[in-house]
Amino acid sequence: MVVPELRPWRAARPHVARFADAVRPRLARTAAAVRPRLARLRPSRPAGAATAAGPRITRSVARPGTWPGAWRFTVVAATAGTVLAAGVVTAAGPWDSTGQRTAEQDRAVAMEATRGTDHGGTRGNAGTPPRGPRTAPSAPSVLTGLGGGATTVKSAPGGKALTGTLAPLLKSPALGDLSASVVDVSTGRNVYGDDAGAALTPASTTKIATAVAVLTALGPDHRLTTRATFEPDTKEVILVGGGDPTLTARKKNPTGSASLRDLAGRTAAALAERGVREVTLSYDTTLYTGGERHPIGVNPNLAALTPLMADEARRDDSVSGPADRVADPAADAARKFGALLKDHGIKATPPGPSKSTTRAGTLATVSSPPLATLVERMLTHSDNDLAEALARRTAIATGGRADFAGASAAVRAQLQKLGVPLKGAAFKDGSGLDRGNRLTTGLLTALLVKSGDPAHPELRPVLTGLPVAGFTGTLTGRYADGAAGVVRAKTGTLTGVNALAGTVVDREGRLLAFAFLTTGTTDPTAAQAALDKAATALAACGCR
Repeated sequence: MVVPELRPWRAARPHVARFADAVRPRLARTAAAVRPRLARLRPSRPAGAATAAGPRITRSVARPGTWPGAWRFTVVAATAGTVLAAGVVTAAGPWDSTGQRTAEQDRAVAMEATRGTDHGGTRGNAGTPPRGPRTAPSAPSVLTGLGGGATTVKSAPGGKALTGTLAPLLKSPALGDLSASVVDVSTGRNVYGDDAGAALTPASTTKIATAVAVLTALGPDHRLTTRATFEPDTKEVILVGGGDPTLTARKKNPTGSASLRDLAGRTAAALAERGVREVTLSYDTTLYTGGERHPIGVNPNLAALTPLMADEARRDDSVSGPADRVADPAADAARKFGALLKDHGIKATPPGPSKSTTRAGTLATVSSPPLATLVERMLTHSDNDLAEALARRTAIATGGRADFAGASAAVRAQLQKLGVPLKGAAFKDGSGLDRGNRLTTGLLTALLVKSGDPAHPELRPVLTGLPVAGFTGTLTGRYADGAAGVVRAKTGTLTGVNALAGTVVDREGRLLAFAFLTTGTTDPTAAQAALDKAATALAACGCR
């Protein structure tokens, strides 16, 4: 079969070739080292287990429980075979189906110049990953990706050995008040718990809950649409915000976001057909209610909360992480739209706020990538603007108000439908920037297990969007040794708060979901390193 070569891939080929030359010797050494282990790994399907509503976690190792159908879940690890193959097998073009998520396809070309960042830092802070190319670390053995379906993961054993491995690491003096949970994804059985029911500040791991809620409410194929409407009596063109912060006005659009340029071109063509060459330009932001500012105030980690913005209102050419933002994103997007109309021969007045009425007809629309892709982007790059937008879309989809209170209530309601443990949970925003949020590690692992349940395929982007240790998003600069390519996890960082929640495949090929929340930390670098060591220990554990 001939795979057509995409234009972004042609642009990226020279960089990938250099990458391949750099990692090929390491990959060869890794393959030789792990070949005996792979020969011994013959995953077998565990016996069926009784159904339970969800994991029950205690301070010590919890009693066995199961999630319905979870034993059929296929390994989710992004390892050398799925990540390094992009550099080694250059002739195949952009990598695709067996375990490599769509976000990595879309973002591969931009990876050389950008890195994700967590929502606790600002530019120049120690917590912000450096920009620029980075030599890929070695990764352990190749494991089956999500799309393969060739094998089933092994069931984890009893938790005594795991407790002996993990507990000492989580007693690190770098960690403050701690909650921890580890669950065997293949059965839903809790294999380790330490105050797993304690509700702590989750920071950006809140985005896992936001992702599950919006996918439950709208499904993975839903798209966010920006419209241009026309009032024929007044010759008013209204740019109507659809809650898509990924709408772009840039010429280059490697991510496939909805394009303001395309919308302007289609709008101009529709006006020309009507013989209209001059219009009054307005913009409509009535999709959202409430104030436009997050409780943290003006902050480089997110723009004003409005359903109309272009490129997340960034003043620079960045696509993730902190950046200076324009004060009025909607007005800025409308001004850019007016300038683009002028390029197509349509004269427009300076824009002002308005509301598109039922009399207005639609001239043109553009739509975002599918919600599955947006969720992956949100999780991979800890995108706060996208998180708040998706929380509001959850509220709109369920008849709620598109403000902080309405979005928080909608997220809780969607999670309640799934039967996950919500005791102690408090939702204040969609991004995790609000310190009033409270989640438990038991809830986070339950959400991860539910996302792997074959009965909920709509939730799969929650797992595939998690950053890959040592390779993508907020984990790009972490796990240089040990668990690179094996741990997938959402990070969380606020002052005094460090969090990590995701999946890992251990040495025996077992898929584990884990969550660590800690508050009262005084050294964020040391706390982050302590949590990384714990996740690495899970990856290296034979734990029988």
